[in-house]
Amino acid sequence: MITLKDLLFPRRCPVCDRPVKPAGSLICRECADRLRYVGEPACMKCGKALQDKRQEYCFDCSRKKHLYDRGVSLYHYGSVKDCIYRFKYGGRQEYAAFFGQEMARRLGRQIVAWRPDALVPVPLHPRRLRDRGYNQALLLARETGRRLQIPVLEDWLLRVKNTRPQKLLDGRERQNNLKKAFKISRNDVKLNTIVIIDDIYTTGSTVDEIAAVCRRHGVTKIYFAALSIGNGRT
Repeated sequence: MITLKDLLFPRRCPVCDRPVKPAGSLICRECADRLRYVGEPACMKCGKALQDKRQEYCFDCSRKKHLYDRGVSLYHYGSVKDCIYRFKYGGRQEYAAFFGQEMARRLGRQIVAWRPDALVPVPLHPRRLRDRGYNQALLLARETGRRLQIPVLEDWLLRVKNTRPQKLLDGRERQNNLKKAFKISRNDVKLNTIVIIDDIYTTGSTVDEIAAVCRRHGVTKIYFAALSIGNGRT
């Protein structure tokens, strides 16, 4: 249903960034086909797309022991990189409605099957949060959690180290960059199973570092759901 707000302040399409057509929708009808969903075959650990259905793990996961249990992602990063850039740095918080809807629709069955106590968004350092004005991972978690009826812990995990952007670093530098970057703020909250929510999964360094912190606080099952994932080496 089209509202007065839609007419006065038309929502922007997350793909073309123009006012959505038809009005009242979350994405332009003709833009939806430009997004590439991650399908099968996929890595049994990180969920990255594989070229050969006989493979169980991608190149990265076959050679690296991750600290999380398993993960899934919605899109191939290449098809949404411009969308994500505007979502993170261009003030397009409204994109979260569509992205959260799609995460719930396409990944929801798996997320619910993990039976998480809560969704945990990857936090931003307070300085970066002030500069950006919002945390895109938190927006995704709120929208996804609302549709799946799973609570979101917004202040349980904190980022206490203002790390360098991971995209500028190689694998070893990514790991060192994140050392002691996160901490748990509330010891009174006891969790058994969580799903970490983020916008991009690349090497898994961020999720692994968060998993290490969470396991030290008694969390036994740690999964992730990301909006997008890179191709990597398969």
